[in-house]
Amino acid sequence: MSAAHDITWDEARRRASALATRLPSEAVPLPDADRRVTTGELTALVDLPGADASAMDGWAVSGAPPWDVLSDDALDVSGASELLAHQALPVVTGSRVPVGTTAILRSENAHVDSLGVLRGEASEADIRRRAEECARGDVLVGDGVELTPPLLGLLAAAGHDTIDVTRPPRVRLVLVGDELQDSGLPQGGRVRDALGPQLPAWLDRAGARVVDVRRIDDDKDDLVRALCAEGVDLVITTGGTAAGPRDHVHAAIASVDGRFIVDGVAVRPGHPMVLAAVDGRPIVALPGNPQAAIVGLLTLAMPLIEAMLGRVVPPETRVRLDESLNSPDGITRLVGGVLGTDGFRRSTHAGAAMLRGLAASTGYAVVPPGGAAPGETVRWLPLA
Repeated sequence: MSAAHDITWDEARRRASALATRLPSEAVPLPDADRRVTTGELTALVDLPGADASAMDGWAVSGAPPWDVLSDDALDVSGASELLAHQALPVVTGSRVPVGTTAILRSENAHVDSLGVLRGEASEADIRRRAEECARGDVLVGDGVELTPPLLGLLAAAGHDTIDVTRPPRVRLVLVGDELQDSGLPQGGRVRDALGPQLPAWLDRAGARVVDVRRIDDDKDDLVRALCAEGVDLVITTGGTAAGPRDHVHAAIASVDGRFIVDGVAVRPGHPMVLAAVDGRPIVALPGNPQAAIVGLLTLAMPLIEAMLGRVVPPETRVRLDESLNSPDGITRLVGGVLGTDGFRRSTHAGAAMLRGLAASTGYAVVPPGGAAPGETVRWLPLA
């Protein structure tokens, strides 16, 4: 795969995904598996429920009314208790019902007369039948699925204690720029670094882990050393991707025999982004302007991480436009905004160097080359 200059946004994302290799799996305790990505299918280890059970508080009954109520002492949680015709036994929601149970009489529908005889309208539908939710061996979660709290609960009920998940990609983050200041009020022409605080959070949400952060000046030799990273799966740099006198990304990658895969993308904002490989390790070089950098992150780093995790890509979402959104011929434009009851509403303060519009947005409308008219639908790229 040779480098291409100013390729389309879709082709850049495809190349980023194709560059990655899925990382190995690791076993983690079930409570620690939230948002992790499954490696292989997960099946039920037991039937759910494991036996016929009551769906309501009340009585397990056998046959037609009236019923003679047995003492609670007759209930055997091991399932050995048995009801004969016209007998009833108190049960609670989720408890195993005795052999011979034909229906459940809910507490609110029941009446016990002075002689202790139980009457009321019982329902067979209030019995949870064994394996009605799943049988042992049923596939509960597929390969490449991001786990959620409800899935953790289901897997626990189905007998799992540990889960095989893909190891998270380890990332070195290299923040480049003489002018960057990481704390305090900026002085003397310096600016606060707005990417250092947010990129680890973006990457964590994507399923990666920033294990090393380097802050360097606009110095080629320092950048070369930062690119030669051991013990990480991905290097992400910020700044220095253009062609100015202090932009050293291209020269640094070339000096270590790096292979360029994407060199500029036909997208606004974020055009001067780079995807390369050094010693087989992916390098994503983001522009220095904050919003341009996030577009670069979404364009190159996120597809890489998805592929490293083996995560199933969600179906495409589209949004209907109530206004025209312009984009030059040959250029894809990402327009930040929010989705509300009235459709897509774009954010203001949306320049490549601005953060206010990004902070107010929940996603990007992906405007195709040539623009889109009111009433048309475009792809929606969520930020959350």
